[in-house]
Amino acid sequence: MEILINTDNNITGTAEMITYFKTSVAEDFDRFSDHLTRIEVKISDENGDKSTGNDKKCVMEARIKGMQPTVVTSHSTTVEKAVKEASDKLKTSLDTIMGRLRNH
Repeated sequence: MEILINTDNNITGTAEMITYFKTSVAEDFDRFSDHLTRIEVKISDENGDKSTGNDKKCVMEARIKGMQPTVVTSHSTTVEKAVKEASDKLKTSLDTIMGRLRNH
């Protein structure tokens, strides 16, 4: 399973940050690793330098072997929270999809 982390121009994607999120996502989705080819994490700050509310956005896309990608979006006050919330949403979606596949 390949994990890609992308940031927009308003978020500095340091090597430490990329490593942290790659490790976190790998741990979160380990149980799905046999079914996933790639997870893409897109992190952005919708308001740039302004600090207002839930302006940090995380779009997370999971590519399941032989199926269309599954995409979730989360907004929060910090990048870490946005990524965690998106990860939780995506795990829930994948649990549902895998449950349907097992039942057919």
